[in-house]
Amino acid sequence: MSNIAFIGTGVMGAPMAGHLVAAGHIVTVYNRSRAKADAWAARYGGAVAATPAEAAGGKDAVFTCVGNDDDLAEVTLGGDGAFAAMAPGALFVDHTTVSAKIARRLAEEGGSRGLLVVDAPVSGGQAGAENGKLSIMCGGTAEAMARAEPLMQAYALRIVHIGEAGAGQTTKMVNQIAIAGVVQGVAEALRFAQIAGLDTDKVFEAVSGGAASSWQMVNRWKTMSEDKFDFGFAVDWMRKDLGLTLDEARRNGAAVPLTALVDQFYADVQKMGGGRDDTSSLIRRLPR
Repeated sequence: MSNIAFIGTGVMGAPMAGHLVAAGHIVTVYNRSRAKADAWAARYGGAVAATPAEAAGGKDAVFTCVGNDDDLAEVTLGGDGAFAAMAPGALFVDHTTVSAKIARRLAEEGGSRGLLVVDAPVSGGQAGAENGKLSIMCGGTAEAMARAEPLMQAYALRIVHIGEAGAGQTTKMVNQIAIAGVVQGVAEALRFAQIAGLDTDKVFEAVSGGAASSWQMVNRWKTMSEDKFDFGFAVDWMRKDLGLTLDEARRNGAAVPLTALVDQFYADVQKMGGGRDDTSSLIRRLPR
């Protein structure tokens, strides 16, 4: 049993922290919106702190799952940030999807304080978090991973240590590059089938068992054909992730032309008012 702080109780962080409680750990949460933290505590029975520093003080491990680079810097390095309250030897794991730059910065800053730091973005969405079946891609030292992995197993189906600090975040970028292209391909295929006057259920039956199949096709073909998008991974979040990816590609020189194109397609969906819709709503911008 570990004494843990979890900072960020949104749609992902709340169930992840809940799984840690279910695994027998003592969990204290902090959230910028106190109402969300209180709702979490009412459901799972943990404690609520007034600041990140209060949450982190005296804990064996501190987890974060917040919004972006600035949010992460604030809850870790800000005036009431967690790092100043953490004792040497404590573990810090970040599940936010952020830039590799800040992941490396936190690893360096944490290392200077004697902390064990892991950047550990996740894939699997809200359903994966709620069901405890997330895929986690990690960057950090072997020592930090050895401490982190038994705790993350509470909500993970797969945990892979990729390499040094920042490797988890760059792997998440790989993940989003692959997803973006596949979603666009499925959207175009479905719209083509509709315009051709085909029975889309039979088309799915025909093509989903072969080389054309993908997670996106299996899980989103039907809802896309029914114009249902009020669930899943939001377009706004995907654009944030793709922005990080494109920035990193400019830094390392990788060519990602399809990713850049699909990012602009998502910008079109945002202009249509679909920022909170699932990423499969790319099909909305394709004429019937």
